[in-house]
Amino acid sequence: MSHTPTAVEITQDIVRIDTRNPPGREVECAEYLGNLLSDAGIQVDSYEFAKNRTSLIARLKSKGTKPPICFGGHIDVVPLGTKKWSVDPFGAEIIDGKVYGRGTTDMKGGISASVHAAISVAPEVAKGESDVVLAICAGEETGCEGSFYLGEVGALGEAGAVVICEPTSNYPILGHKGALWLRVETKGITAHGSMPQEGENAIYKAARSVSKLEEFDFNVAPHELLGSATLNVGMITGGQNLNSVPDHSEFTIDIRTLPDQDRGALLDGIKGYLGEENEVLSLVNVSGVHTSHTNPWVKEVFGLMGNILEENIVPRGAPYFTDASALTPAYGNPPTIILGPGEMEMAHQTDEYCPVNHIEKASEIYQLLIRRWCNL
Repeated sequence: MSHTPTAVEITQDIVRIDTRNPPGREVECAEYLGNLLSDAGIQVDSYEFAKNRTSLIARLKSKGTKPPICFGGHIDVVPLGTKKWSVDPFGAEIIDGKVYGRGTTDMKGGISASVHAAISVAPEVAKGESDVVLAICAGEETGCEGSFYLGEVGALGEAGAVVICEPTSNYPILGHKGALWLRVETKGITAHGSMPQEGENAIYKAARSVSKLEEFDFNVAPHELLGSATLNVGMITGGQNLNSVPDHSEFTIDIRTLPDQDRGALLDGIKGYLGEENEVLSLVNVSGVHTSHTNPWVKEVFGLMGNILEENIVPRGAPYFTDASALTPAYGNPPTIILGPGEMEMAHQTDEYCPVNHIEKASEIYQLLIRRWCNL
């Protein structure tokens, strides 16, 4: 490739590749990024956890033995929603200094910045003290499927530090909550709607359980950075027609957990709390992560970012989960920060956008972090 695209151009190129999850189909996006990296002389390996669900591990080789720094993130995006967009969601138009499209903020801008940074510093890293790894993952939006698979097949190796390139307005975040997503099913006995006494209404059972969950007590102290665990009932369905007693209903629970919370015990607790008339199935179960602000590398990053952002950096956390839920434990829990272009509030929104200068600045920041880590 004669011309190496800028971080913003890479963002535009991959936003134009539809990776909505479901179904995902990240293969075309992964191939584009893999070719960019390979053309720069960077080793790239691909891994499919399902057909066309491709993740990449790219490795910049060095002469050193220090554990690598890993930059991670995902290339799948969420559906468009029901509200009409005012721009083409896959057009990647730049309007008033912002690139618009699904995934610009969450998180193709961050992925593009990390790829651009890696290509930019690759010749220097060869003489450095540490390798650099990019973990470009499929299937994050539905439970970090790609990143968990990378760990399961032994593709990750080791890392001494992890940077997750999710949107934070390029502010370093020190942790996030985990998630336990559940589907709860209730069963009843069908009967004619005019004779409800002859049946057993599954929706009434579900309604009682949902009401009961409003009073659920996690019995866990709030986290110093992330606050309290939360619970939300997001969907409820049941019945097949208006004039029958429904014999089946189900609802979903979105629990956001704290980093040290025992999710197995929590699942057992939910099952016991709801009782035997509810069947509880786990859909997603991912851990939270947290790194102390006293960690030496974190202190260094805070100092660098304070100068770049021209503000005092204080410890912050995030309520959502990221691929760190899979990558950080698989790497043996090295210090982890979340730092990337785009505003958190724009993730999953209609007319999603990412400021162009955020993406450009993120590439510069990642290059600086690489040079510091590799002692270049």
